[in-house]
Amino acid sequence: MRTTGLVTHADPKSPVAEAYRILRTNIEFSSTDRKIKVILVTSSGPAEGKSTTAANMAIAMAEANRRVLLIDCDLRKPAIHRMFGLVNIKGLTNILVEGLKYSDITNVTEVENLEVITSGPKPPNPAELLGSQRMKELLDKVREDYDVVIIDTPPVLPVTDAAVLSQYVDGVVLVAGYGLTTFEAAAQAKASLQKVNAKILGVVLNGVPTDRRGGYYYYYYYYYDEHGRKKKRRSSTMQQPISMDGMSVSRSEGMNL
Repeated sequence: MRTTGLVTHADPKSPVAEAYRILRTNIEFSSTDRKIKVILVTSSGPAEGKSTTAANMAIAMAEANRRVLLIDCDLRKPAIHRMFGLVNIKGLTNILVEGLKYSDITNVTEVENLEVITSGPKPPNPAELLGSQRMKELLDKVREDYDVVIIDTPPVLPVTDAAVLSQYVDGVVLVAGYGLTTFEAAAQAKASLQKVNAKILGVVLNGVPTDRRGGYYYYYYYYYDEHGRKKKRRSSTMQQPISMDGMSVSRSEGMNL
């Protein structure tokens, strides 16, 4: 299994791995009225670390002896299969389109207690598939069979997939990239999710460098497109932790996701 980005598995004693265990604990205690079993992870825009956060959250929960299923519901730009070194010939879209049993295409990983459903072939209509009755039935089934289900989705603002899917989950974790996410984008993402009555569990501030603790400065960063080509942009976004009414903030200091 590849370990790129899976620091919780590759370096379990690191501060970043410990941050994910703290995130796990925070989620467990985020609701006293209802047990949180199905969790959706998204961000306002691309390249903010949502897939890495989802994968490491899943590992952290599996290491706590919970049976965990990680589903890649980013049918537009899937990443989970690469992170775990899995073949993505068959996956979620085969379940939703062909009616295959999810147990027939679930991947067992090297992480004890953690299984993965990859995205499968790209469909022409991702939002319609994710909002379908078959998707709801799948989540109802895996909710019974697993202790925790983590769902990786596309960003909220460019497409509606995450908002559509949020109606079937117990809570949403919103990932904000340090130096990437603007206050306006985070607020828009929050508003989009609240329009569909999504329960936002909190925000993970991602990629906070240990040598910079705030302030404003121009920040060069890189992102990769679907085919791995490197691009370069310049940003003047605020470097402070995001704080919005009604949203808790988890500052994942030192993460470089």
